[in-house]
Amino acid sequence: MQAPVLMILASLLFATMGVCVKYASAYYSPGEIVFYRGLVGASTIAIMAWRHGGRLRTSVPSMHFWRSLSGVLALSLWFYAIGRLPLATAMTLNYMSSVWMALFLLGGAIVAGSSRIDGRLIATVLVGFAGVALILRPTIDRDQLWYGLVGLASGMLSATAYLQVTALGRIGEPEYRVVFYFSLGGMMAGALTMLASGASPHTWASLALLLAVGLLATVAQLLMTRAYAIGKPLVNASLQYLGIVFAFLYGVALFDDPVTWMAVAGMALIVVAGVAAAFLRGRVAANVPPSSSTET
Repeated sequence: MQAPVLMILASLLFATMGVCVKYASAYYSPGEIVFYRGLVGASTIAIMAWRHGGRLRTSVPSMHFWRSLSGVLALSLWFYAIGRLPLATAMTLNYMSSVWMALFLLGGAIVAGSSRIDGRLIATVLVGFAGVALILRPTIDRDQLWYGLVGLASGMLSATAYLQVTALGRIGEPEYRVVFYFSLGGMMAGALTMLASGASPHTWASLALLLAVGLLATVAQLLMTRAYAIGKPLVNASLQYLGIVFAFLYGVALFDDPVTWMAVAGMALIVVAGVAAAFLRGRVAANVPPSSSTET
C-alpha cells in the first residue's frame, strides 16, 4: 500500500478513535481511558514483537521514561479535552504540536544567540496562534475556555514527546519499542489514577468502546509509522491534517457540533501553519550534518 493511502487511513482511524473517546467519556475518566488504551496497545505490540522475533528490552530506559511521561500527559489532557469540547476543536488544538515545535526551534535559535532568525518561522507561529484565537473565541461564551487551554497544552506536550521520539530514533530504537513503552507508561499512569479515584463500572457497550480506542490507536500508529518510513515527510505531514477534516465531519454528523466561520477559519490557519512548520523543520534538518545533530 502506498504511503499517502496509509497516511489517509491513519488519519481516519485517529479521528474515529476520537469519536470512541468522546463516547467513552460518558462512562470513564480520562485516566481510565488512558489505562485501557495503553493495555490494548502494549498487549498488541508485545504479541507482534513475539511473533516476529522483536526484542522489547531496551538499553535506554530513562529516555523511554521521559518520552512516556510527556506523551502520557499529552494523551490524558487530549482525552479530557475531547470529552468536553467539539471533537474537531479538540483535535485541532492537539495538532498544534507542529507549530509548538516551530516555536521551540525559534526559541532555541534565540537562546543560542543566532544572528539569523528565520522570519518564516515567526510567521508560522503567529499564524498558528491566530488560528487558536479564532477557535477559542466561540467557546468563551460557553464557559469552555479552560477546556480549550487544556487542549492547547496537550499539543505543546505532544511536541515535546515528538522531539523525544526523534532522539530515540537517532540512537536506533525501533518504533514498535517506543510505542510499547509509551503504552506501558499509559497503563501505569492510568492505574495510579484508578487507585486514587476508583474504577468505573463496566457495561458491554463501554468495554467495546475501550477496546475500539486501543485497537484504533495502535493500528493508526503502525500505519502512520509505515507511511513515514516509505513516503515523503512533507506529503505525510500534510495528509495527517486530514484528521481534522474527518473529526469535523464526525462532530457535525454525530454530536451536532456547531459550525461557525471563526472555528473553520481557525482550523484552516492551523493546518496551513502546521504544514508550513513541517516544511521548515524539514529544510532545517536537511541543512544539518548528521554528525552535528544533538539528542533532545
